[in-house]
Amino acid sequence: MTQTQQIFKAACIQVNATNDMAVNIAATSKFTREAVAAGANFVLMPENVSMMEWGRDNITAKAMAESEHAALKAFRALAQELRIWLHCGSFAVKLPDGKIANRTYVVTPEGNVAAKYDKIHMFDVDLGNGEKYVESATFNAGKQATTVDLPWGRLGLSICYDLRFPHLYRHLAQTGADFLTVPAAFTQRTGEAHWHVLLRARAIETGCFVFAPAQTGTHAGGRQTFGHSLIINPWGEVLADAGTEPGFVIASIDPAEVASARGRVPAIAKDTSFAPATAPAAAAQ
Repeated sequence: MTQTQQIFKAACIQVNATNDMAVNIAATSKFTREAVAAGANFVLMPENVSMMEWGRDNITAKAMAESEHAALKAFRALAQELRIWLHCGSFAVKLPDGKIANRTYVVTPEGNVAAKYDKIHMFDVDLGNGEKYVESATFNAGKQATTVDLPWGRLGLSICYDLRFPHLYRHLAQTGADFLTVPAAFTQRTGEAHWHVLLRARAIETGCFVFAPAQTGTHAGGRQTFGHSLIINPWGEVLADAGTEPGFVIASIDPAEVASARGRVPAIAKDTSFAPATAPAAAAQ
């Protein structure tokens, strides 16, 4: 896509979502209105923005089909009212086969869905000290990488744990992405260790802006999330950090910085094919 080079303002919403969808929609809509009042043209929401529930049965019971999802309806109407591009974080969406997808949507200023993406990499980890997550027990993994054209350039979509799989972001950049989004509900423990460094690395590796709206605080089931919604430029510099309180951060985005960063370090265009590594031969006895 040919960039317009138009400078715009992007805002990342940060929330402490509950297991009450109506409460979450109201809180997120409030922060979105405030971000637009501050000049945002593009607003992004975090993972699980409509509901932070705990346990497979609870999540499944509250998931909704796309055609009737209360959060999608509300946020489509909000985008249309405010005349903004809106990235809707992610929702638990009930699929026709009864399974659940962790799905993100990008909505136009007319309130239309321009793109959707299902989280590919499932958060199946054992962090020790009793902190264990098996996302694959509840959610159906996506299979398709996705980009969408905005007025200012192309956006590559991902969700939370995808962040740890850099080949996804390299693919998105090599298929034209100028911006990457990583809506997340990063745990407190992994966030403290890895959140900033991984997001900055993805920006540096791809020469893309990175928008990372996040959950923060304590949620249903005692789950704790890290916060620190970030906006990062293609050189890896943090333009905005939301800290740990609900609210939003906003930054001016100049798409010309993408070409500038890639011109200085053209790594995204310089992949070189190589033979795969093989296991070393056993030493002779």
